[in-house]
Amino acid sequence: MLDASIVAEMKRIVGGENVFTTLEERLCYGYDSTPEAFLPDLVVRPDEVGEIQQILKLANKHLIPVFPRGAGTGLSGGSLPVKGGIVLDLTRMDRILEIDEENLVAVVEPGVITQHLQEEVEKRGLFYPPDPASLKTSTLGGNVAECAGGPRAFKYGVTRDYVLGLEVVTPQGEIVRTGGKTVKSVTGYDLTRLYTGSEGTLGVITKIFLRLIPKPEAKKTLMAVYERLDDAANNVTMIIKKGIIPVTLELMDDRTIHCVEKHCKMGLPLDAEAILIIEVDGLKDLVEKQAAQIAELCRANGAREVKVAEDEKTRDEIWAARRAVSAAVVQIKPTKISEDVSVPRSQIPNMVRKLKEIASRYRLNLVIFGHAGDGNLHPNILCDKKDPEEMERVEKAIGELFQAAVELGGTLSGEHGIGIMKAPYLKLETGEAGYDVMLAIKKALDPNNILNPGKIFGSESNG
Repeated sequence: MLDASIVAEMKRIVGGENVFTTLEERLCYGYDSTPEAFLPDLVVRPDEVGEIQQILKLANKHLIPVFPRGAGTGLSGGSLPVKGGIVLDLTRMDRILEIDEENLVAVVEPGVITQHLQEEVEKRGLFYPPDPASLKTSTLGGNVAECAGGPRAFKYGVTRDYVLGLEVVTPQGEIVRTGGKTVKSVTGYDLTRLYTGSEGTLGVITKIFLRLIPKPEAKKTLMAVYERLDDAANNVTMIIKKGIIPVTLELMDDRTIHCVEKHCKMGLPLDAEAILIIEVDGLKDLVEKQAAQIAELCRANGAREVKVAEDEKTRDEIWAARRAVSAAVVQIKPTKISEDVSVPRSQIPNMVRKLKEIASRYRLNLVIFGHAGDGNLHPNILCDKKDPEEMERVEKAIGELFQAAVELGGTLSGEHGIGIMKAPYLKLETGEAGYDVMLAIKKALDPNNILNPGKIFGSESNG
């Protein structure tokens, strides 16, 4: 436990009601959306940047680890308090400071919920595209820290493509401001990009400048059913070769379909090997034309059935199947290991085959779904963390899964980040030289290693 004088000082900074010390309170901040959990010594909930400065100066002086946290929806363990210390809960800083319609910029605090911003800008005919699956609860600070993606990333890109500037508090309690409302800025090193996706290891994000775009006029959603998974995977590249860039191209394999149907009773085809959910948006006439072209392409390339949503009710029914996946798959076993490897689109069929081979060899329950349009697959291993023998097989399978992705020209993570879950495998992709460069940046900016220690580099960041 922390010294009583430290706790008293934290209460002075943020108010006693915003410092949590009891076991019950601290337990609530010890987990995220991974199977892992750690107990912090203290939870502090600041409300403004000055309080964060004081907290970090105190922590840096006394070498106390600090773990920034949003809503705790992360899937790589990025916010877990792996070394006790202080959880810095940023959810009180939840103000939309400005929506600048002339410059197409939103200025927000880190605790703003993603969907809340989307709803507010859409009232003004504007659009903020990044849409992680957790958008109803995840915060924008967490999205920036992890560089979150989502189904719409295929057409619109990921969070970093919309971050124009940041206000960040360093581990030493100083304020750094990067970028702002301008679309262009090439002044010195690109610090905005450096902090975006840094997983809370380099600084605490306290203000975000986000790029907005005009809201699309129309959208149309389709569901294509395939008897062969390879046909669905190949169809993804065929659609793109035709010159059509859908907003989303989502893939669900046969095991995923079975899980969702058992859980929700939606009438999904249980004899199909795969489903594609495809959505296009833009000008109304173009959307209608592209939807018809996609339906024709799917039928010509192995889809036995193509359902086109002609109204909002049907569209919601199609998307309900995809949204139900995470809740449905845990019906098989209690522990869900969610991965998010990305490969070039052309390698999707090879990656899917490799995933199924690995699962079969290690006798594991594996479901495959994800954002096939940008090659970002979510192989989920369903297991029981209380079974040591099974978990040993899981670890071996995960290592091979990452190795396969890298060998196919892909990456360990498309949107979940490295955190603690993927730290042991980071060098597979970066090599020694790339790894050393990143570690040198961490040590230069946080020499006392107080900010989110144990993440990305594992224990090596402590040296």
